[in-house]
Amino acid sequence: MAAVAAVMAGWGGPSGARAVPMQEQNSIDLIEENYVFGSIKHEVTVYVKVFTNSPFLVCMDLARSHEELIDPKYSWVGPDGKSLKGQKYVNLTETGKLMVMGFKESMSGAYTCTLSHKIIETTTQEEREMSEAYHFMVYAYREADHAYRVLVRFTTRECKLTANDLFFEELKKILNNIISDLRCHIVEPSCKCHSVRLPDQGLRHELFVRFQVSPFAPGWKEVCHQVPYDCEDATNMRVREARDRIGEFFHKQTYALKHQLRIIPTIHYVDSSFSVIRIDSCQPGFGKNDITHRNCASCCVVCSPGTYSPNNEVTCQICPKSQVKVYGATSC
Repeated sequence: MAAVAAVMAGWGGPSGARAVPMQEQNSIDLIEENYVFGSIKHEVTVYVKVFTNSPFLVCMDLARSHEELIDPKYSWVGPDGKSLKGQKYVNLTETGKLMVMGFKESMSGAYTCTLSHKIIETTTQEEREMSEAYHFMVYAYREADHAYRVLVRFTTRECKLTANDLFFEELKKILNNIISDLRCHIVEPSCKCHSVRLPDQGLRHELFVRFQVSPFAPGWKEVCHQVPYDCEDATNMRVREARDRIGEFFHKQTYALKHQLRIIPTIHYVDSSFSVIRIDSCQPGFGKNDITHRNCASCCVVCSPGTYSPNNEVTCQICPKSQVKVYGATSC
């Protein structure tokens, strides 16, 4: 299996890159500041965040860049097999460096550069033409959208208590009010009563309350339009704040039960029962694959031709009709 080097990029301007080769190749051979060098031994994989500029893809390896080149010529070809010379969305330098600007999912694919140069024999002065091909596989990616699944428990007198349902409805209203200004809300709420036997305490009844904290409450798109290039980052910051507020709410329940309330309510919070796990989702046309994209395993990478993602799931599905020939397909 050929080695593949992966570079993650989120450039809007000069920046560093992170290269994580899968086998053998040392990262120093691939990147240098905002440049990603090619390799004649294997394809170099690069991940570029949508709407940002790619790093400069260099039409040579690092070793070649330190050598003298006579009459060098560079020829770049994009994913559609056409020359990139003169294209408005690329920055192509005279020394063979390529930057793809305002990267979109449709720009994903194979980028190939052919470097041609002359070698002049010292003794005979004979000229020979040499050429080398460098292959880059460039993928658009987005940050995953985060949500949080919460489990919390409350003691109650009995499972058939009428007040249980009223309590659950009131709890949902309170939690939604706490986070509404963040354009977050509670989704998929559920409440089930169980009998729980505790060591040395006998049997008691508890309400198991589950819900998700979602950042997609009405109005979230308007907030997102204020920062379209980093929408996922802004959304994830909002939902993290919502998670923290809800955690603080339940922490205060414990304090109130221990220090403020003289009479314990019939339904009350079970100390330390609050637990939360993060759930990731991807925008339509993007998905996660920790095998194909293991060097960007946490990223939502654009769906490759032959696959699609119609919703906010985290995987790109195979299209059985084989009619999908584009990157980022949302239907089959």
